Parts: sequence; structure tokens; C-alpha cells
Amino acid sequence: MALVAMASSSSSRSTSSALEESVADVAALVDMWSPDDEPCSLFLDGGGGEAGRFLSAAVELHRAMLLVATDVEDVQERGERLVRAQEVLEAAMRRLQLELELLLSAVRSNAVDGSISGHDVDDAGVVGHIRMVAEAMMAAGYGMECVSTFKSHRRAEFAGAVRGLLGYAPSQHAHFHKLTWDDVDGKVQSWHTAAGFAFNFAFSGERMLCHSVFAANAAVADKVFTGIANDHAADLLAVAEAAVARARRAPERLFHVLDVHATLVEILPAIVCVLGDKSQAAARATAALRNAGEAARGILVSFEEAIQKATSKAAPTGGAVHPLARYVMNYLVLLAEYEDTLALIYQQGRAAQASGSATASPDSPSSSLNPIGRLVSVLLRKLDALAGRYKSPSLRSLFMANNTHYVGKKVRGSSKLYGIVGDDWTEAQTAETRSHVDAFVHAAWRDLLVVGGEGADAAVREAVATQRTWVAAGDEMADEVRAAAAAAVVPAYRAFYRRHGTAAWMTPGDVKAMIGRLFGGARNAATGARPAAGGGATPRRHRLRLTASASHKTAHEQ
Repeated sequence: MALVAMASSSSSRSTSSALEESVADVAALVDMWSPDDEPCSLFLDGGGGEAGRFLSAAVELHRAMLLVATDVEDVQERGERLVRAQEVLEAAMRRLQLELELLLSAVRSNAVDGSISGHDVDDAGVVGHIRMVAEAMMAAGYGMECVSTFKSHRRAEFAGAVRGLLGYAPSQHAHFHKLTWDDVDGKVQSWHTAAGFAFNFAFSGERMLCHSVFAANAAVADKVFTGIANDHAADLLAVAEAAVARARRAPERLFHVLDVHATLVEILPAIVCVLGDKSQAAARATAALRNAGEAARGILVSFEEAIQKATSKAAPTGGAVHPLARYVMNYLVLLAEYEDTLALIYQQGRAAQASGSATASPDSPSSSLNPIGRLVSVLLRKLDALAGRYKSPSLRSLFMANNTHYVGKKVRGSSKLYGIVGDDWTEAQTAETRSHVDAFVHAAWRDLLVVGGEGADAAVREAVATQRTWVAAGDEMADEVRAAAAAAVVPAYRAFYRRHGTAAWMTPGDVKAMIGRLFGGARNAATGARPAAGGGATPRRHRLRLTASASHKTAHEQ
């Protein structure tokens, strides 16, 4: 028993002696690397050997404390030694926390360019130093402090990088409802770039950093990354949500909603890959995508209703192209550029309807297989109704000829729009325009073509006088109307001229020349006057009550 007691006493003295030596070593290193002035880095300023010595000493001190706690039987002696050792260990851990901050400050946010700055070292080297400090702190029982310091620094760094990309703090989305749409528009435009870069590159880079630093424990690395990424992901997605909510159902804001939808489609796979398909960010992005689609379909429903309900105080002078046709077709030319996005949005809408999460009749605009083609048809029906404002049958036909020609020309001028409506529609539309031209010629020259006789001269003069203020939708349309009129009128007048040549005031050539000067023809070209066509500015009295303001995207009329 005596031998056992002596051995135990010897072991306790040995353990206590080892602890005292460890405390002395660590205390000396802490004093050396805790200057009163500018803090310096163990790794970046002291070299790898000195840093390794500090880390090893701190871990050894913690190990010695555990041995003393189990081997030293004298409670008072054990307590005194452990209190002193704990004080020194805490000082060492505070120094390692500072070292962690210094090293993290040397790493520029991967949301900027993923590079290292501040010291002439490479990326892997700095990350390796950070990993060594983290492992030492966790081995010494200071894992929570290590994780807290790492998360706090990286969250702040990441937030600054995102703010730099956006040009504003993401939390400003909460005030979007107080801003003008122009201000919101500018913020949303920068969001597309920031969100695309953050979710496709920055978050994955941040995850790699976490797993490099906490390589010894993947679960800890995932938890740290989630703590850094979740709030930033939520803030970025909140900007998209606020932008869609702010758009409401204004037609001119549809393009912004479609852009948001397209960006969400792009970043959703990256969110699922980096943050997980069960993550809050993935669920929120999926909901934002669904809401953007619903908003887009709702805006198009409102746009269709606006076309159907559009009013103007008077019909366009001279049968010109109606401002409604200009506005809608310019809008649809731009909308056609979003063909793929629209197809996806309406596919999602039909899927939601099939699953029972949304209700809409098969004939509803929100269920349309071809929303753009549907809007073209709605416009043409509305123009046909607006033609009824003209009392003159010939002016009604000219109005329809001009407007159907304009619609067809806009379709042919856009490869995207042409591809959507197809060849058959375009051919049918051309034939319809031609039928309206024929109807116009028959109605405008009826007195000559039907009545004829000795009143032919008067009929020609009256028809020409009436049509001098009427317009054609561009040179192509003017040529077609003049050619159709000449083809029908000149032969009829020639027949009259042959029968009543001595009584005729004009020759067939005179009649052909008079027709040739209509609709901005030879007379205007000779005098330098501007042709009276339907391509000019819309008179104020003809402007539509379609929307409160027109989008800058549709303001340019071609």
C-alpha cells in the first residue's frame, strides 16, 4: 500500500510539474504575441514555426489541465493549479480569436473575386492557417468561440460584398412600397446581377471555405455555412418578392416581373445544390418563382381586359392606324422576346391548375397556350369594333385596311413574333388586309363603279376631294390602295370615256394621275410635302385610356 501511495504521489507531482511548465510556456507566448500597439499575426508576421509553437502549447496546456483534474488528489492544490491554468488558457484563446480575425481579414470576400489581399500569400495558405487555428481552439474546448468569431466575420464580409454588388442594403426591400417605380426599377436591375453572382458563385465559394476550415467535422461546417448564408439568401430573395409585389398589374411593369422570373429560374438550381432542396432558401425561391409567374399571368389578363375596354374620344382622322394598335403591337414585339419565359410561366400555370392548387377555366387568358397570339386576336376584334365609329363605309374599310396591315407589318418585322403566330396566320392576315382594301375601293368609288353614266366626272372629282385628307399606313399600304383603286377605277372610266368622250372633262390618264396623287403619292413627292400617312404622332384627342403611364419599353413606335 505504501508503494502505491508513493507512486500516486509521484504521478501527481509529475502531472502538476507538467502543468506548471505548460502554463509558463503558454504565458510567455501570450505575452510575446500580445503587444500593446498594432496587433500582428502569428502566421503572417511571425512565420509558420512560431505559430505552430503557439498552437501546440495551447493544446498541450488544455491536455495537461485534464490530466491534473483526474490525477491530483489534493483538492486545494488541484483547484489552485487549474484556476491559474484556466486564466492562461483563456488568454491564449483570446489571442487565437484575434489571430482568427486577422487571418479572416486577410481573405477578401469570395463575393468580390475570391482572392487574397493584405499579405503576399496564396489562398490555400491563408485558409490552411485559419483551419489550424480553428482546430486548436476546438481541441482546447473553445469550439463555440471559434465558430462564433468565424461566423460573425464572414457574415459581415459577405453582407458588405452583397451590398456592394447591389448598391444598397438588401433590407431596403421593406421600403419598396414607399419608392417611385423608377427607383424600384433601378434597384431591381442591380439585383439581377447581384443575385446571379451570389447564388451561382459566392455561396458555393463560401461553402467551400467553411468545409476547408472545419474539415474535421462536416456537420459543423454545414451548420456554420447555413448560419452565414441563410439570412443573406433570404434578404436577396426578399428583394425579388418585393419587386413582384410592387409591380401589381400595370402592363408596363410586366417585363420587370418576367426578368425576375427568369433570374429565379437561373438561380434556383444553384440554391438547391448549395443550400439543399429542403432549405428555407429553396422553399422561398420556389414560392417566389410561383408568385412571379402568377403575377405575370395576372398582368396579361389585366392587359387583355384593358384592350377590350379601351376608349378614345374620337376615331383617328382619315382612317389612320389607331393608337391602340400601335401601343399593343409595340408591347407584343417586346413581349415576344420573352417567349421562352412565358412558355414556362404558362406551363407552370397549367400544372398548378391540374394539381388543383389554382382554378381557371380552359378559356381563361391565364390558361392560354399562346398568350401573345391570343392578345393579337383580341386586338383585331377590338379594332373591328372601333371601326364602327366611322359613319362612312369607305372610311371604315380604310381604317381596317390600315390597321390590319400595320398589325401584319409589325409581326413580319419581328422574327420572334412571326415565329409565334406562324405562317398560316400571316398569310390569312395579308388576305384580310387585301379584302379590306377591295372593300374600301368599292365603297369609295361606288358612284363611278356602280352608277357610272354622265355623272362619272363628278363622281371622280368628289371621290378624290374626299380622299385628300385620308391616310394610308405607310408607303407600302399607300401603293397597295392606289394600285387597287387604279385597277378598278381607270378601266371603268375608260369605258365611260369611250362612250361619252366628247362630254368627258378628263381622260383616263387624268384619272390615273389623280389617283396616283392620293395618299402621299406623286403630288406630295413633287412638292416636297410630307405624305399624309398613319405613322405620325397621335393627336391628343385620340390618346387612349389604357394605362396611367406607358412603359419606356413601349414608348418607341416603329
